[in-house]
Amino acid sequence: MIKVSGVNKTIKGAKILKDINLELYEGRVYGFQGRNGSGKTMLFRAMAGLITVNSGAIIVNDLKLDNKYFAEDLGLLLENPSFLKDLSGYKNLLMIASLRNIIGKERIEEILKLVGLFDAKDKDFGKYSLGMKQRLAIGQAIMEYPKILMLDEPTNAIDEEGIVVLKKIIKEEKEKGTLVLLASHEKEIIEECADEVFVMKEGAIVEHFEIKRG
Repeated sequence: MIKVSGVNKTIKGAKILKDINLELYEGRVYGFQGRNGSGKTMLFRAMAGLITVNSGAIIVNDLKLDNKYFAEDLGLLLENPSFLKDLSGYKNLLMIASLRNIIGKERIEEILKLVGLFDAKDKDFGKYSLGMKQRLAIGQAIMEYPKILMLDEPTNAIDEEGIVVLKKIIKEEKEKGTLVLLASHEKEIIEECADEVFVMKEGAIVEHFEIKRG
């Protein structure tokens, strides 16, 4: 569970998050919709513990985020994913996996197949297309079985086939009981995948609604 209470964030005099209040639960997909600059990415960074807030509190699985505690069991995709360009996609994931030692080579190969990169696993990341880089980043976000998955603009540079794969991944993560957060300026994927939607504008949540299906 993630609970956000009265969160505000100011950078260089500009208020980028304004009185954010949320309660987010496992096994649901939450969509965050809004134009670029609306505050979606900064909110994700705050909920991941990557930035501190000026006021309010963020609690993840009963622990308050601060300078000493970051969200654990978190899979995170932020805009402009970065890997070592001189290493292959496979070796990049292998290196990242070695930090926590939760998964092995079989899981990495499984992930590369899932995101459609197995045939390019030995190709240097620097030679990947933008779409391939995004696919690798999506794979990295889910490979260690996260309990919370944050996907910020995951459709960037992804072709139609990749969109289908992405939707499948989101559905499967939800079925596993993962808490999924999906930020996008594209209404279609939000409305197709999300159970609840938060619309952001100028750092504030201006609308919230549930999506009823069947």
